[in-house]
Amino acid sequence: METITNIDSDLFLFLNGLHVDWLDKVMIAITQMWVWIPLYLLLIYWTVKQYGKRCWWIFLAVGLVVLCSDQLSAHVCKPLFHRLRPCYNPDLQDLIYLPKGMAGGRYGFVSSHAANTFAVAAFLAAALRKNRNWIGFVLYFWAFISSYSRIYLGFHYPGDILCGALLGILIGLILWKVFQLIVVRKVWKSE
Repeated sequence: METITNIDSDLFLFLNGLHVDWLDKVMIAITQMWVWIPLYLLLIYWTVKQYGKRCWWIFLAVGLVVLCSDQLSAHVCKPLFHRLRPCYNPDLQDLIYLPKGMAGGRYGFVSSHAANTFAVAAFLAAALRKNRNWIGFVLYFWAFISSYSRIYLGFHYPGDILCGALLGILIGLILWKVFQLIVVRKVWKSE
């Protein structure tokens, strides 16, 4: 019977092996923050349009969401689990495709990329859904494609991505509830 780790490695090798030359540059770009600037500007515009002068509370909350997801994934989970990224796994190094070369840190569980993007997606999908029921689809697609690029580039196992996404969604939704309890119900009602 295969272990979860073996299944994760097999799935990684399959997904990482689905590369084509023209897609390399696309995936390298997708994993970078700068390529998403048009989406970020659109999100800023929608936030300002929906919240007006109160938009700064949303921006501060998004900063807190990213801070929490990044700190938990990078400074709690990775040091706790010490799971090597696939590109540093000596059993896989000759089998994987690395169009960008080696990843930064040696450990990859959980994916900070996935945790951060899914946390922001969960928070903003809740915050911006008024008059935009489709916004969740757009934000979760952004988080998914950005996270998948990490498998394509050889930086993360699918399990790293899945657990990072679940952690991010949990953080985003918890902080949205906290935001509603503290900011919406107390601060905004007293204005």
